[in-house]
Amino acid sequence: MGVYIGLDVGGTKFMAASATRDGRILRRMRADTPPALEEGLELLHAMVAEVANGETIQAIGAAVGGPLEWRTGVVSPLHQPAWRQVPLKAIMEERWQCPFRVDVDTNIAALGEYHFGGVRASRFLYLTLSTGMGGGFLVDGKIYRGANEIHPEVAHQSIPYRCSNPAGVQCECGLPDCLEGLISGNAIRRIYGKPAEALSPSEWSEVAYNLGMGLRNLAAILAPDLIRLGGGVALGGGQAFLEQAVQVMQEHLKIVAAPQVELSPLGYDTALYGAIAAAIYGLED
Repeated sequence: MGVYIGLDVGGTKFMAASATRDGRILRRMRADTPPALEEGLELLHAMVAEVANGETIQAIGAAVGGPLEWRTGVVSPLHQPAWRQVPLKAIMEERWQCPFRVDVDTNIAALGEYHFGGVRASRFLYLTLSTGMGGGFLVDGKIYRGANEIHPEVAHQSIPYRCSNPAGVQCECGLPDCLEGLISGNAIRRIYGKPAEALSPSEWSEVAYNLGMGLRNLAAILAPDLIRLGGGVALGGGQAFLEQAVQVMQEHLKIVAAPQVELSPLGYDTALYGAIAAAIYGLED
């Protein structure tokens, strides 16, 4: 029968798992991300071998930070400076002699929610709120891609925001007014001088307000049936944080019906499950 392998290739950690055709995880492991490219590639090979445990590998799926080209599998993840124009698909297929499918981590995470998180929505938006911010939008289970297959950047929208330290608002893309520059983990450290878990209730309320205004924009423009949030900031803020943001969204939506908004039930494993889904189901239109 063989196994399917999922890889979550992050800037701080690598995760790998083997699974059956129905997505049941058999073996898994985690390791810190090496700074050098060659070390990183060797670690990925070692992790694949470990979780495969001698079984035939049917396909490998991977979640990697953007930018990347999903068809050719050439990756240049922003938070891994040594990884630039890496032909990851060619490298992995040559080594493992099986199909290798890779996409932006938020697209892959959306697939994980859809296939293994109980999503039944036709129009489904997944948002991650962690070190940075991003999203993946699925229509009938297929990844929505922009013109020339560009990945839509939902975090780089402008909102009327609230912030007690406006001088600290700066997005890593270089612009001064992106949503990511207000509510990501890096933004929170820059604005409030501490990690998200140390925010006061009033500071959490500011972040929730800004997230809510971003959700308002996404709900009005994309009209999704369901929005799910994952990532350390969202999951760390928990249900109370989410409810504040949803209230703001609902108060500022007049024409479009408010979608259902909830936290990811897959927690920190969303991208790993999504990589398994990519291995099993593929990424083609």
